[in-house]
This record gives sequence, C-alpha cells and structure tokens, in this order.
Amino acid sequence: MNIAVIAAQGAVKEHIDAANRALRRLDISGSAFATIKKEEVARSDAIILPGGESTTISKLIHRSSVAEEIKRAAGEGKPVIGTCAGAILLAKHGDEQTEKTQTRLLGLMDITIKRNAFGRQKESFQIPLHIRHIGTFDAVFIRSPAITGTGERVEVLATLDEHVVAARQDNLLALSFHPELTDDTRIHEYFIRMGLEK
Repeated sequence: MNIAVIAAQGAVKEHIDAANRALRRLDISGSAFATIKKEEVARSDAIILPGGESTTISKLIHRSSVAEEIKRAAGEGKPVIGTCAGAILLAKHGDEQTEKTQTRLLGLMDITIKRNAFGRQKESFQIPLHIRHIGTFDAVFIRSPAITGTGERVEVLATLDEHVVAARQDNLLALSFHPELTDDTRIHEYFIRMGLEK
C-alpha cells in the first residue's frame, strides 16, 4: 500500500513516519511518501491531508490540481484522512471564518466544522480521548477545529466538551487532533485497514 501525504503544510514527516510504522506493524508492504503532485497522488492507495493553516493549504492544493485528484480518489473509495486543518478541508460546510477567508473546502464529508474551536496555539493541550474502534488515545490538540454538525452517514468516533472531534464517513476520516505527534500508531493502523475493506 502506497500512502500519499500531501506536502502543503503541517507535520508531513511525522505522518510519514507514523504511517510507515503502522504498515510494518500490520505487516503490509508499501510506504508513505510526501507529495504535492497530482500524478503521484493518483498512483497512491490512500491519502493523508495533514494540519497547518487551512486557507493556505486550500490554495496550494487547488493551484496544483491536487484537490481534484483527492476528490477523485475519495470517489473511487480510497481512504482519505484529514487531521486538524485537513479535517476542515474535508468538510462540506465551514463557519464564518471559513467564509471570511474564502477557504475552498473539498466538500467530501457531510460535516459542519468550526475553525479554532479549542483556542489558539498557546492553548494547545494533550488529553486521553476515548475513540470508538480504537480505545483511549493521547490526543494532541493544536488550534484545533471541532465538528459541530454531522450528516446521517457520518459515524461519530469521539467527542470532547460536547464537540465531535473524530468522525468517519465511509472511506473518509476527519480528526480535530494530531495523531502523528504521538508514538501511538493505532489511528494510522485503523486508517490503513480502511483501505483493505473494499
């Protein structure tokens, strides 16, 4: 399995390391790699959309036509995970900040998302979070968004302070936090197994 990590912003190397460790633990051949080229994304079996600043990432992926390739891959059933800003971009509906900054969302998941729902960078925190299908996970929140609404096809995986912070819709996974910033690869393993369900 080859996993494309969209190298626009964020903890790209950390996602690559976590995904590669997860592949080894699952005894699945393949590797994760950084790319912003649509041709390389097209050849991948799964896609990771890291965090960063959602408006900037949106501009970069649309400018390089990677956005259309992510949409096509998602439509074909390839697993796509978005963490923090990546989760914002997966959403169909944003908030007033999204509209104000004219951030172009991918519109793939039937969720409504609020930017910076848990405060600014200095208010970052790490907390044990119970995640459905995974268990307790030490989740790192950095200027994190929250999912404030979900469609009927969306499975809620975790909540915090009455906000949804992890959700799945078929082959799509949105997380408010940063699983790549811990040594725990269970979320990446879960994501990889999503690609084997087809």
